[in-house]
Amino acid sequence: MKIASLHKDVTFNEKKPSISVLLETEYAKEIRIAMKNGQLMKEHQTPFPIAVEIFEGAISFTVRQETYLLQKGDIISLEGGVPHSLFAKEDSIIRLSLSKNDSEKRVKDIVQ
Repeated sequence: MKIASLHKDVTFNEKKPSISVLLETEYAKEIRIAMKNGQLMKEHQTPFPIAVEIFEGAISFTVRQETYLLQKGDIISLEGGVPHSLFAKEDSIIRLSLSKNDSEKRVKDIVQ
């Protein structure tokens, strides 16, 4: 059994989104993304399906030039290979569920 918290020890980076691994299981990795209002995660894609939950705040989530306003409690899923970007409309905490085969380093490289 593993326990993690989306609220505890949240760190917002002033210059770029903050990425931290909350836990890893046999089949998935749970990542917390903390974004300050106005921060961007540029367009990127993953080779595996993902699920994104807005735990706190609101973001613009752009998929193939179509933008969706996602707010606290909203969840979106994408198949692998789909270009997307995130823009924080306010300070936001985001839960990203990755395939076990995906890399948290890939996510961290997006914000560099």
